[in-house]
Parts: sequence; structure tokens; C-alpha cells
Amino acid sequence: MNWITPTIILTIFMSLIMSIFQPHNAKKNLMLLFLISLIPINPLLNNNELTLSLMTLITTPTENINISITLDTLSIMFTPIALFITWSIIEFSTWYMTTDPNHHKFTKYLLTFLLTMLMIITANNMYQLFIGWEGVGIMSFLLIGWWYGRQDANTAALQAIIYNRIGDIGLIMATAWLMTSSSINMQEIMIQHEMINTIPMMGLLAAATGKSAQFSLHPWLPSAMEGPTPVSALLHSSTMVVAGVFLLIRLHPIMHNNNTMMTTCLLIGATTTVFAAAAATTHFDIKKIIALSTTSQLGLMMTMVGLNQPTLAFLHMITHSFFKATLFLCSGSYIHNLNNEQDIRMMGGLSKTMPITSSFMTIANFSLMGMPFLSGFYSKDTIMETLMNSHTNSWVMLITMIATMLSACYSTKIMLTTMTGYPRTHHYNHYETKATINPLIRLVLASILVGTMTKASTLQITTMTTMPKSIKLMALIATMIGIMLSKDTIYITQHLKPQKLNKQNLMLNQLAFFNIPHRAITMTTLKISQQVSTELMDLWAMENWGPKGLSNTLTPTIQLSTQQKNMIKNYMTMFTFSMILALLMAFT
Repeated sequence: MNWITPTIILTIFMSLIMSIFQPHNAKKNLMLLFLISLIPINPLLNNNELTLSLMTLITTPTENINISITLDTLSIMFTPIALFITWSIIEFSTWYMTTDPNHHKFTKYLLTFLLTMLMIITANNMYQLFIGWEGVGIMSFLLIGWWYGRQDANTAALQAIIYNRIGDIGLIMATAWLMTSSSINMQEIMIQHEMINTIPMMGLLAAATGKSAQFSLHPWLPSAMEGPTPVSALLHSSTMVVAGVFLLIRLHPIMHNNNTMMTTCLLIGATTTVFAAAAATTHFDIKKIIALSTTSQLGLMMTMVGLNQPTLAFLHMITHSFFKATLFLCSGSYIHNLNNEQDIRMMGGLSKTMPITSSFMTIANFSLMGMPFLSGFYSKDTIMETLMNSHTNSWVMLITMIATMLSACYSTKIMLTTMTGYPRTHHYNHYETKATINPLIRLVLASILVGTMTKASTLQITTMTTMPKSIKLMALIATMIGIMLSKDTIYITQHLKPQKLNKQNLMLNQLAFFNIPHRAITMTTLKISQQVSTELMDLWAMENWGPKGLSNTLTPTIQLSTQQKNMIKNYMTMFTFSMILALLMAFT
């Protein structure tokens, strides 16, 4: 088996590169690659590890840089998931992007996106990880700004790349630190984990905060919804945003003994999960609500990393991928059939006109809430139990429960507003084709079954086997409360007149300090620069080169050449000299 696994992984990489040059065969190739990637799961799942290193490419006095692939539980489990989801999304995008003249180019971009993500998850050294890391950043920029004729799409793409660059500074710093003081090779870093300083760890946390849109670097993720829906589905499920959490899971051995790092992870994760869930309840754009739910789930994963439970974070990452891709593709189906309408208040009655999509949307939403026996339940419930049994931070415990309640709120809001009631749309071209339904069926089946399949695996280990019934049922109780509150709120408010958002709603709707970096700072900078360039520059030019400068230059010359200084003494002296001179000339 030792030689079969590396061969399979190399085959996957080579086939993906070939698929980029032949995008019309991408769907079939990805299906085949997914089936091939399932072969090494069984022997390598039980914490076995296999490393494949090629010959040294660059030799330096301290490091030998080579292409090295690691095949452990994380990479072997996540490779088929990434391939499966991309296969479904590319099949969906053949229908969604059919009118786009460059749809083959679009498929190439999606495949490159997948390839760079696979580079991150299989990288065995920091250089290789960094190449994949930058690759997903560049591809997200190109894909979010796909409809570059729209100003919003360009702004969103720039926003994504700038926020990510802020985080990337941390990764560059951590890599440089590890290169000088330890090693960039994963195994060597893990062995020397007790020597690692807090500074590179903070760099890794900053990188994960940027890429996984944690609180403070979060505004780019909802803005990224300007890209086509297949991009949103791929970006939020199995590539890009999970890369940040994946980095922390991969390098968790060097962090787990550092209490400062663990507490910081815990607090950032908990803040993100409750803030994003609260923000999602104030939005009405279907894609933005789902995007904010991704931020909330990523916060939950970060909380688990902070609680020293990286396997649980990874388990949630796996289950989350399937139902999040389903949610996005279902919303894409709605949007496409409603002539690009994204406001949920303008939808309604879609359970009658688009029954299959609506059914899938309901299952995915229930999975997101953590309803029993769907895949989201197996990870979310275990996370809640672990949180409740931890003695680390009761504040985190409380606000994570509030976030669970809020996630049920916005999921219920999506379902009730879009599927029930009377149709509030003016469009009638509702149809569900095979290209739409086939990928959705696959993703929904995965959303239902993956949790049950992982239940038997080594990924699901709770902190305690026995606990009080109230703690065991806490997550379910919170979810049920959220559903009831959301339902009541919708029925109470739907007949009221539209009102202005109050301060709290406005703050959450504007993503807290969204206005500070995007409006206030930019406007202040623009005004100051304008003031400097116009007023100060003009004043300086006028003082030195304008009329005033000219007069200042001429005055000394005039004063040298004339005695007209308005002084009577001078005039009398000149008069006297002139008279004496005239008299002398007269008498001679």
C-alpha cells in the first residue's frame, strides 16, 4: 500500500493539471478522481502518516527546499471531499453559467482553485503551503471579480485580496521565524514544538484570522457574494475560508501547550460565531445570510481549536462543507430562476414552484442547525457537549449557545420567507433541470449520511462519555428555541410597515465597524490628501513662486536701486545734495 497511495495522489494532481487544459471533460475527470481518492482512506485513517518527498530543488546553507507531500488523516480525508464538492459545483455551473461566453475559462479557474487548495492540505513544508495559500488568494480575487463590468464585483475582489494580505503578513512572519530558528519542514516543527516562540504562533493566528474571516478581518466574506454562486459555494465549503482553520489544525501540536494562544483562539472564535450569527439575522440578501452563517461556523471551528480539540474542528469542517455547498447551490437555483433576485422578501411560495430545490434547501438548513441524525448534528452536538464539559471559559460557553440559537433563527427565516406564503415575484420561468438536480442530490445525500459515516471513525471523541441529560440536550433545546422565536418574529413583523433599523441592527447590518475601514478611514485619508495637495501646496507655491514670491524677490532689488523709502531724512539729504550739485554746475 505504501507505493499505491503516493501514486494515487500524484495521479490526482497530474489529472487536475490536465483538466485545466481540457475544461470540457472536467466533470468526468473529477468524478473519476474522487473515486480514486477514496482508495487510500481506509489504511491511512487511523493516524498513520506517509510522506512523499522529491529530490531537493533549492539547496541553501540552512534548508533544503523540495516538493514534499504529507498523507495523514487530515489530507487523506479532505482530498476526496474537496474533489466531490468541486465535481458537483462544476456540474451545476454548466447550467448556471451557460449564457456566459467564457464558461470554459470559468471552469479552468475553479479547477485551479481546487488545485491550490489541495496544495495547502498536502503540503509538508511551509514554502509549499505558502504557494498554495497565495494561490487560493489569487484565484478568489479572479473569481469574485468574475463579472468585472460591475463596480461592486471589482470592489469585493479587491476587498478580499487586501484583507487576506493583512493576514498573510502573519504567515510570512511565522515562516521567516521558523526558517531562522527552527525548520520549515512540518515533521521537524512538530518535534521541536516546545522551542517555538509565541510570536510565530501569533503570526499563524493572524493568517487564519484573515483567511477564515474571523472577527476584525471579517467584512470581506459577505462582500465576496458579488461573485457567481458556484464561486460562493466552492469558496465557502471546501476551499479558501477553511484554509485558515486547516492551518491551525495542521500546526496544532506547536500551539497546544501555549495558554496565551489557546485563549486567544477561543475568544476570537467565540466572538466571531456570535457576531456573525447576529449579523445574519439582520440581512435580507439570501447569499449574504448564508455567507455570514459560514463565518459563524468558522468561528465555531476556531473555538474548538482553542479548546484543544482540533479533530472536532476538522470533523465540523468536513460536515459543514457538504451542507454549505448545498445551501449555496440551492440559493443559486432560486436566484437564477427568479431573474437574479436575491432579496428573500421578494421570494415566496417556492416550495410549490420549485419543490426539489426547496426540499434540499430545508434539509441543508436543518443540517446547519444541528437537527438530530443529519450530518451537522454529529459535529455540532459533539462540539456543544465538549464546550459544556470544559472548565476553560464560561463566557465562551454562553455566547456559543446564543450563536446556536441565532443560527436556528436565520435558517428558519430563510425557509419561511422563501418557501411559504404567497409568491411575491413577477417571474414565471421556474424550472429544475437534470444539471441542477443531480449535483444537489449528491450533496444532500452527503449532508445526510456523512455524519453517520464519521460517527464510526476516529474523528469523533467527546471529552466525557456520561453527562447530565440537560447538558446532553442543551444544543437541541437552543435550536428549538431559535426556531420558535424566528417563526413568531416573522409572523408578528411581516404585516408591519418597513421601519428604519435601530442602532443595534444597523451596527450588525453594517458588520460592526465596516464603516470605519471602508468609509471613515478612506474618506478622511482622501480629504487630508486633497487638503495637502490643494491648500498646502497652493499656499507654498503662492508664497514662493506666486505674486508674493515675485514681490519678495523684487523688493531688495528696488530698495538697492532707489531711495524712495518714504523717509523725510532721505528726501532732505537727496534734495540738499541735488541743490549743491546744481549750484556747483551753474557756477563752473
